[in-house]
Amino acid sequence: MFNLRRSLFAQVVVALVLGIAIGIIYPEFAQALKPLGDAFIKLIKMVIPAIVFCVVVTGIYGAGNLKKVGRVGGKAILYFEVVTTIALTLGLIVAYVFHPGAGMNVDPSALDASALSTYVDRAHAVQQGGTVDFLMRLIPTTVFSGFVTGDILQVLLVSVLFGCALSLIGDPVRPVVTFVEQVSHAVFKIMFFIVRLAPLGVLGAIAFTVGKYGVGSLQQLGYLVALFYATVAFFIFIVLGTIMRVCGLKLWPFLRYLREELTVVLGTASSDAVLPQIMRKLEHMGIKPSTVGLVIPTGYSFNLDAFSIYITLAAVFIAQATNTPVSFIDLMVILGVSLITSKGAHGVPGSAIVILAATLTAIPAIPAIGLVLVLSVDWFVGIARALGNMVGNCVAAVAIARWEGDIDLERARRVLAGEQIADPDDLQMAAGLAEIGEPGHVTA
Repeated sequence: MFNLRRSLFAQVVVALVLGIAIGIIYPEFAQALKPLGDAFIKLIKMVIPAIVFCVVVTGIYGAGNLKKVGRVGGKAILYFEVVTTIALTLGLIVAYVFHPGAGMNVDPSALDASALSTYVDRAHAVQQGGTVDFLMRLIPTTVFSGFVTGDILQVLLVSVLFGCALSLIGDPVRPVVTFVEQVSHAVFKIMFFIVRLAPLGVLGAIAFTVGKYGVGSLQQLGYLVALFYATVAFFIFIVLGTIMRVCGLKLWPFLRYLREELTVVLGTASSDAVLPQIMRKLEHMGIKPSTVGLVIPTGYSFNLDAFSIYITLAAVFIAQATNTPVSFIDLMVILGVSLITSKGAHGVPGSAIVILAATLTAIPAIPAIGLVLVLSVDWFVGIARALGNMVGNCVAAVAIARWEGDIDLERARRVLAGEQIADPDDLQMAAGLAEIGEPGHVTA
């Protein structure tokens, strides 16, 4: 039995049930609870840049070898590209085999384009900029710009440069590294406070969604939503499960270990909400902080597995729903363009619709107005996208760590089995994990 007072998982589950009930019984009041979910996400995003900076800087300095940092980064990018290509291809195959849009016979001229105006404008900006513009956006105007705007890739660039500089200077800057480490402890303590508010955030987000759209809001496009959820599940349990087995670990205990974070993502439809917690948990199970600090923040922009599945699946769905013939060449174009546009997804408002619109502009035969068809279910689809992206990045950290030899497999197996492991390096994390009711937390 869960201790409701101490278990974050139990509290979030209760919040989910209450949110659904309030949304059904008091829909108007439920919609007024939206600020609870929005505020929780904003609080999380408020501290993420500081956490990424501290973790990456101390990780690079601790690695002690810049060649190792470059090697880990190179392996991560290679892994991301391979797995993303698999995800994009899977979306195309599923759409082509199951024909989710067949029989809808939608006339594009009858669709209302007014709801798409904002997304289309952003899509043009993404599409016109291309790769060069994307790379230029990685460079902040000032050292602090990324921290102000919350652009994680810009923060990551500054963090890598700063960490490399400290590593090259060596012992004379040890006090600076110690200061950054102490700041990281304080920032994580702030995060532990914020995480205690997760049930309220989940309650607000779920109540608003059910109150506004209703439980039956999935009926019109239910097949597409169900197919996407099934595809993400297949990708997680088959593709990612295979990767975990190759690494010498099992997927199911790994998911059970991350159940609190998965539940928060389920309620908020945002993987940003759990970024700091999963970084700490991956370190706790035996992955070196330097690897976690490089792979996880980078993966949030370059390794969006479930997002990639959705881009290709939705593009073909729109073509089928509007009776638009799609050739093999068109499918390859969708695949190639999606491989590029998906990299700019994180941090773009309404990212799924924006990136999908940018992708469709490369295939003029498919009417972009068809995006209206998926707008109404985007939030529900977003839940599976966030869950799949989060699991994909956690598995990526395990895979890169195993490839690089930066994981203690024996410790990982013991942690995933629920053992309580104590060693001096874990004491700081123990206090935080105990506060949020994590399973298997460390005790002195």
